[in-house]
Amino acid sequence: MRKVPELSLLSFVNGSDQERANFVDGLMTGLKDYGFIILVDHIIDTEVIKNSYTAVENFFKLSKEKKMKYVCSSGGGQRGYTAFGVEHAKNTDVPDLKEFWHVGREVSNGHKFKDLYPDNIWPTEIEGFEKDLQNLYDSLDETSRLLLDAIGIGLDVPQDYFRNMISDGNSILRPIHYPPVGPDAPDGAVRAAQHEDINLITMLIGATASGLELLDHDGKWLPVNTKENQLVVDSGDMLSRITNGVLPATTHRVVNPEDRTSDRYSMPFFVHPNPDTTLECISSCLGDGAKYPPINSHEFLLQRLKEIGLVKK
Repeated sequence: MRKVPELSLLSFVNGSDQERANFVDGLMTGLKDYGFIILVDHIIDTEVIKNSYTAVENFFKLSKEKKMKYVCSSGGGQRGYTAFGVEHAKNTDVPDLKEFWHVGREVSNGHKFKDLYPDNIWPTEIEGFEKDLQNLYDSLDETSRLLLDAIGIGLDVPQDYFRNMISDGNSILRPIHYPPVGPDAPDGAVRAAQHEDINLITMLIGATASGLELLDHDGKWLPVNTKENQLVVDSGDMLSRITNGVLPATTHRVVNPEDRTSDRYSMPFFVHPNPDTTLECISSCLGDGAKYPPINSHEFLLQRLKEIGLVKK
């Protein structure tokens, strides 16, 4: 029975040279073989996670009228609220059964990315929402640097390769609410249809219910089950592109529950490079030649957002 590998991030952060090397080996093997790994420990305070989930659940319990006040006017729903039934997976028109919120990076006036990074939107009805979600964003941001450091070691790139790439990166924290699956759900609709993530890596912290599955090499769906506060990590299209497919973007989905009256909450953190980044093949992955031409990361992102219905074509 295949099972997604479980690793200790703290063995990389605080361990001996051998423990750090073992973590890198396990991370690379897991991402190559599954596209996913599970971190049984990490640097994120459990109270930060708990407080963030409480704030998020309280927000999604608001009336539709109140939530719709926080729809972002800029393209792609980059900040604030995206309503139920708006997003769909690539190559399908059936919407996912979810609503979500976006928190992005804050940059100062005059910053070169200010025009591309809208100000965050914060609901006034939920006490502590901004503080709790910003704390979680910052903790996940630091975790992403550690993981990409380890991936960089495994790929034999310069020590600052990924750190430079994600410096002021366009990373997004997305709290998601999957409501109970009602009888009027469209035919074939699921909580999240099968897809691959757009970005470098995704980190999913402690979903409140099961349902996440990955498509294994044998064509069968493999459940990705975690315990409370564990962190699921998967590789996205951008990382697959620059590694020539060595670290693939694995297809995954969130299936509907047997108990159709139950909710599910999750908070993925999508790690993106900054908009100046060129996605091109890493020399250690070149093999017989690059499979994809170089492309600007922001152009690639907009292309994919159009494909999933968040930006109009």
